[in-house]
Amino acid sequence: MNYDAAGIFILSTDFEHPRYHFPKQKITGVAGRGFDLGPPDKDEMLTLGKGIIGSVISSGKSIIIPDVRLDNRYIAGRSKALSEITVPIIKNDKPIGALDVESDKLNAFSEEHIDLLTFFADAAAISIEKALQHIQITEKKKIEEQLNIAREVQLQLLPSESPVYGNYDISGICKPTYAIGGDYFDYIPIGDDRLGIVIADVSGDGVPAALIMTAFRALLRTHAKNINFPSEIMTHLNSQLPDFARKRDFITAVYGILNKKTNKFIFTNCGHNPPIFCRSGGEIILLEKNSVSLNIIENPEYLDYEIEFYPGDVLILYTDGVVEIFNKDSEEFGTGNLIAAIKKFYQNTAAELIKCIIDVTGDFSKSDIYSDDYTLLVVKRTK
Repeated sequence: MNYDAAGIFILSTDFEHPRYHFPKQKITGVAGRGFDLGPPDKDEMLTLGKGIIGSVISSGKSIIIPDVRLDNRYIAGRSKALSEITVPIIKNDKPIGALDVESDKLNAFSEEHIDLLTFFADAAAISIEKALQHIQITEKKKIEEQLNIAREVQLQLLPSESPVYGNYDISGICKPTYAIGGDYFDYIPIGDDRLGIVIADVSGDGVPAALIMTAFRALLRTHAKNINFPSEIMTHLNSQLPDFARKRDFITAVYGILNKKTNKFIFTNCGHNPPIFCRSGGEIILLEKNSVSLNIIENPEYLDYEIEFYPGDVLILYTDGVVEIFNKDSEEFGTGNLIAAIKKFYQNTAAELIKCIIDVTGDFSKSDIYSDDYTLLVVKRTK
């Protein structure tokens, strides 16, 4: 088959470009011989998908042009071209591009050439599909690398070790569903005798939840050093959340201040799962008093509540990812099973109790994959 120029042209939409450098042209993948294409931003075939190539991609049908000078669809890629033949490149029954051949002679192509070019177009489609898969894998790898970095940064925002705090044994763990998540727990030193303790959960998951939680952490740590009552801190946070959260986002949280001298824990609950307080003899108290989640309404009323620790008492804070676990029969683990596990293992250390709860929920679901971020925080008075 004699020709003077040939090219393969692929639609931009079939390249899964990251949004930050998505090309403005409609046809972006180009491989050719003999063409003298101009700047992409001034070529109507590339930017708008016009010309014979655009017509073939739109219709999915082959075209033979005996004399391009007589066809108003033709957009010159070469000044010497006189005839042209173009066949679609099909992937999954959909045109994704075109194989175009031009000649400097009139009436250079016939129907037989369509069969020949269709064979090569089919072969090209297979190679292009492999190339697109390679691009997708490469981009996915880049995203995974970025998420791993984000995960490392987020993990640095969580406590790396348990605090040494008087007669208290304290431990916590966070298992995000994805590389990063919206659950958060923390210990915030406030002077010599007081320790701020918080657990929180941002609606949703993944990157958006993680970004909101990072801002929430910064605000909380700033206010915790200057405001004495948890309810006042939550009131301030609720007024500031609209500055960095969408209207549909909300945060549930329990924040309290533990005083190792008085052994009292003053806390407020903003729409979060009720903390579980286990007395040294195994009596369970569900601390159900709470208020509305953060970023739901303006000027909510947050109240402070108080509990007193005696030797052997244990406080368990948790996010909904701990209780909203399902087994193969679609049965929920629930607060009842969590309480049963606490009553069975509460005499263990804080870290051991967390491990026991993880084991129990894992046995229930028969899976080590969590559908929601999974966070536990345990505070136990030792003596």
